[in-house]
Amino acid sequence: MSTPSLLTGEELEAADSLAGRGPAGRIRVTLRRVAGNKAAMTGLIVIVLLFLLAFVGPHLTRWSYSDIDYTSIRQGPSGRHWWGTDGIGHDVFAQTVRGLQKSLLIGLLVALFSTVVASLVGACAGYFGGWADRSLMFLVDLLLVFPSFLIIAIVSPRLRSSGWIALVGLITLFGWMITARVVRSMTLSIVERDFVTAARFMGVHPARIIVRHVLPNIASFLIIDATIQAGAAVITETSLSYFGFGVQAPDVSLGTLIADGTGDAIGYPWMFFFAAGLLVVFVLAVNLVGDGLRDALDPDSRRPRRGKKEPRRGHE
Repeated sequence: MSTPSLLTGEELEAADSLAGRGPAGRIRVTLRRVAGNKAAMTGLIVIVLLFLLAFVGPHLTRWSYSDIDYTSIRQGPSGRHWWGTDGIGHDVFAQTVRGLQKSLLIGLLVALFSTVVASLVGACAGYFGGWADRSLMFLVDLLLVFPSFLIIAIVSPRLRSSGWIALVGLITLFGWMITARVVRSMTLSIVERDFVTAARFMGVHPARIIVRHVLPNIASFLIIDATIQAGAAVITETSLSYFGFGVQAPDVSLGTLIADGTGDAIGYPWMFFFAAGLLVVFVLAVNLVGDGLRDALDPDSRRPRRGKKEPRRGHE
């Protein structure tokens, strides 16, 4: 008799239906397992708090990120300026929450677009094979060869009029290829399964097979990859902005704030460490959530760890 971890696609849906669970039940089980993971919940709470800080914070202070207080230049944290001021009188709190807001938006959009492009390209390459597979993988290999950072650095100044949305497109353009290769490999194994073969013989349209049978079977990997992509995108945006190729003035991001405060990090630490600290906290929180999702979505994560004896499958 097949174990639940060996069932996939329509077989898994049928088994869940007989068990009274179904897709909604699987979602509840996943959420329950994530809720039981203290590290993942800590990371999730931190991310929620960062989003609240980024989008509610600007309404908590009377200073805008573009306001200049000429009477307070390089002043430390005080009741007037909670996180101090920078070298020309900008309120550091207002600038930091604005930069955090921009970096979070860029990271989430890049993660979303990169995951969608990678899943579609990889699934189509693995499903159709032949010339479609060769053409798409040639495109992937071609983009992997290009020095992405150098290309973005050259192109981004010419797209300044388009704002930070153009930066999202550029980072996405070079951020999906490795994920697409993994999706292709997973799709190659899935298309050999009986439920995909049966759907083909029944004349189901390939797009429907990919959307309803292939992608749901690799959804756990895509979710985990999207969390990793979000953290990586924020780091990429920060690096580009640090070197002047990302978000452009008068707007700010964590990268521009870190770049502006680097020279004063010793004498005026509040100009540097608030932005740098939020960046580190966000990346660590995303990694904790990614690990928790992996444990919740991977069937093998149910097995005991840390030296505990694994029960025989027949008694699970």
